[in-house]
Amino acid sequence: MSFIQIADHDSVRRITLDRPELHNAFDDRLIAELTAAIEAAGNDATVRAVVLTGAGASFSAGADMNWMRGMAKASEQENREDSLKLARLMRSLQFCPKPTVARVNGAAYGGGVGLVACCDIAIGVETAKFGLTEVKLGLVPAVISPYVVQAIGLRQARRLFVTGELFDAQAAQAMGLLHRSVAADALDDAIDGVLKLFAKTGPQAQAEAKQLALRMAGTTIASAEQIDRDNATLIARLRVSEEGQEGLSAFLDKRAAAWIVH
Repeated sequence: MSFIQIADHDSVRRITLDRPELHNAFDDRLIAELTAAIEAAGNDATVRAVVLTGAGASFSAGADMNWMRGMAKASEQENREDSLKLARLMRSLQFCPKPTVARVNGAAYGGGVGLVACCDIAIGVETAKFGLTEVKLGLVPAVISPYVVQAIGLRQARRLFVTGELFDAQAAQAMGLLHRSVAADALDDAIDGVLKLFAKTGPQAQAEAKQLALRMAGTTIASAEQIDRDNATLIARLRVSEEGQEGLSAFLDKRAAAWIVH
């Protein structure tokens, strides 16, 4: 049983995270399947655009609790290798040669925010909630940080990285994470409008234009790979640190972390 669903229609490949009972949370299997699907879409000449969305009420809640439990017990090297797999997923989406659209059908947290940030265009329902809550676990949003900072800017990232606060779709649009927020019954029409714009453009020029924008911002695959290696080392170190272990344990045990002042 796959954790994603893939459907093609009129040269558009729709990739759906399909773990609705777990709010489409990540684990190693979903990461591997999604990475393969994005890379395959990028290499498929029949695909003109990619739409990424979630099944059920959420876009993606970030890390799966059982996966986090396993990582909490893993060594620093195992955590680094695990983080590099997530980094490859984000990098594959960021540099996908086809235009990508995030159809944000509900809440996005942690890595889910990273997926939204990596897409060229992001449109979400106005009821969606977002959060970069890693600091509440004694961790940081290391792997997704380059993409989130590019999407929302340094000033907003500094605030959200250190507070771990939740924010709504209107705030997400104001800071640039979403391009539009719409009513739920208008979401598909909004996505279709973007796809119609894509259909009028030259596919080769479109691919070059996307890479041009990234390059002008100082982002290349080579530079991204080096940043990903550094950030994987950082998050691996924090996961096995005393504070990271306390934060993860408190979250998994549904109790307050030791550093919380009542």
